[in-house]
Amino acid sequence: MKRKSYQSVWDAIEPSASEAASMKVRAQMMIAIQQTVDDWGVTQTVAAKRLGLTQPRMSDLLRGRISKFSLDSLMNLASQAGLAVRVRVSRKAA
Repeated sequence: MKRKSYQSVWDAIEPSASEAASMKVRAQMMIAIQQTVDDWGVTQTVAAKRLGLTQPRMSDLLRGRISKFSLDSLMNLASQAGLAVRVRVSRKAA
C-alpha cells in the first residue's frame, strides 16, 4: 500500500485545493481570535459583548466549530478583537 502525504490535515480531508485553502485560513483566524479572547481573561458573555456576538455564538467560536463561521465573519471578528488582518496572495511553486 502506497502512503500519501499532505501539507495539512485540510489538504487530506477537503475535496478541493480551494476548499482546503479556505479552511486553513479560517482555522488560523479562529485560533488567533480564541487566543485573544483567552488573553482578555473575561467570561464568554463579556467577550461576546465585546465582539458583538451572542453568548451561544461565542461558545461556537471558542469550541472551534469552524463550519459555523465564514471567512468574512471571522475577518470582522478579528477586527473587533483588535487584530490586524493581512492577506498575501502568491503563485504556487511549480
